[in-house]
Amino acid sequence: MTSRTIRRRLHHRDVDGKRNEHFESMEADSLNEPLLGRNDYDDKPVEGETLSDILDDERRKAQLHWMFIFSNLIAQWAQWLSNLLLSPGSLIGRFLPFASSTHTNRFPLPSPSPLQEARLANLKQRLGVPFDGSCLEHQDALKQLWRLAYPDRVLPGLKSELWKDMGWQGPDPSTDFRGGGLISLENLIFFAKMYPEAFQKLLHKSDGKRADWEYPFAVAGINISFMLIQMLDLQSGKPTTLVGSRFLDLLSEDEMAFDNLYCVAFQMLDAQWLAKRASYMQFNEVLKSTRAQLERELALEDISSVKDLPAYNMLKKESF
Repeated sequence: MTSRTIRRRLHHRDVDGKRNEHFESMEADSLNEPLLGRNDYDDKPVEGETLSDILDDERRKAQLHWMFIFSNLIAQWAQWLSNLLLSPGSLIGRFLPFASSTHTNRFPLPSPSPLQEARLANLKQRLGVPFDGSCLEHQDALKQLWRLAYPDRVLPGLKSELWKDMGWQGPDPSTDFRGGGLISLENLIFFAKMYPEAFQKLLHKSDGKRADWEYPFAVAGINISFMLIQMLDLQSGKPTTLVGSRFLDLLSEDEMAFDNLYCVAFQMLDAQWLAKRASYMQFNEVLKSTRAQLERELALEDISSVKDLPAYNMLKKESF
């Protein structure tokens, strides 16, 4: 069976940490990935590439790798310290009745402030808007994304094979928004506007040694949007987890906290992709580890904005 006859479904349950992957036909409410690739890597130098280019690329890769490891270690160390101090068997755990429930994310959470409630309501309103390929505003947003991604290229029609260059599964990008909604397109546009250099590097996969079959940029972006919605429990009434409560704190400081967190998550996913030397078949694994690191960093003390997250340094250094 050739690779063209295979499609891999990325179910919502996979994003939520359950290992259920299926190879079956596409359904209307699913998030799915394009064709599968090979797991090998191309170690041959690019034609015309000089020794200086190769060394520069290796230095950038090493820098990104160590930044990723450092931020991950900080988050893991902080989580370990929190577990040590607040576990039921610890000295603090014996005297603080909420310590045990803190460890399991089931402790009473503070009520949202009026500002948090208003901004959360606005965000949930955005989440409820599906992408409509027949809507002129949605079409214009898709065209805007193309112009931001490829400012020197001619805008193609809404159905064109050229859209595959951006990482859409087929010639019609509107078919890839199932489950992601309009907000996933808005996230990509925000990324391209606010962090254009980092956006371009991820779009063109210009950092590090890449796999023969890379993750598709645009479809990966839709999956990241959905992962964040699940992780932050945005489809429920009020936050029921520590991570969800911490996100409300971020909203207090920045109305666009979700979009900024999306950019950090995308940069983090690519850093983990390179660190794991991942290929297409490992996309779910990398997405899950990205979610785990985000949860650890959001649980850190003194995090009042997205810029306070250790992983934000990767995004900032890529963009300035």
